[in-house]
Amino acid sequence: MTKFNREEILELYKDLRVTDVRDGMDWVGMHGYGTVHHSIKPLFRTKVVGIARTARYVPYEGPVPRVTGDEYTEWVKWYYSEVCNDPWGEDIVAGDFICMDIAGTDVGILGSNNTLAFKAKGAVGYLTNGGGIRDTDEVIMQGIPVWSKFVSQGMDQARIRFYEKDTAVAIGGVAIYPNDVIVADGDGVVVVPSKLAYDVAVYAHQELRGDKDGRRKHYETLGWELDETVK
Repeated sequence: MTKFNREEILELYKDLRVTDVRDGMDWVGMHGYGTVHHSIKPLFRTKVVGIARTARYVPYEGPVPRVTGDEYTEWVKWYYSEVCNDPWGEDIVAGDFICMDIAGTDVGILGSNNTLAFKAKGAVGYLTNGGGIRDTDEVIMQGIPVWSKFVSQGMDQARIRFYEKDTAVAIGGVAIYPNDVIVADGDGVVVVPSKLAYDVAVYAHQELRGDKDGRRKHYETLGWELDETVK
């Protein structure tokens, strides 16, 4: 069994499209597995390949304090310190694709500020099964790739709490484990189990080469200048 090497895998997958990888999964017998449900969409059209770093959050059970104003500000400080924090953020290495199971909660756990902090550490993209993203105008401007079910307005407090990291999570009908390969673009997201990463890549590249060859012939017939997608 080939040992998983993340740098090698990232290089192997960097040019592959979601559809190529989907085909590669079919070629190794995984027809019914790996495709994240189409209800989870990109915030903007882009392409990202990364290695899964997982975290799980659950809805906050309460109680919600009956305080407002400055007292609420103090309670929020406690909440972020003790209830809803991001310990996985300290572990990020270059190439991590952050996969956050937030139980479908309508909460803006990701925003314009913290995604920049994680980007500086090497995070390449985010996948959630609820809202999970707010401040979207800035997030798009900053070029932070996010795939989520919807956009949220609300902050974390009284809505969600951190549960565990580096564990299996379930997003869009797919179980995602740490070190699985995540490929995401305008066609959605596909997850490749780490143990199949090399085998899937062989056939994904086969399909990509076939597509490029076929499209290049059409370009030539049409008299189009060849671009990077067919070279």
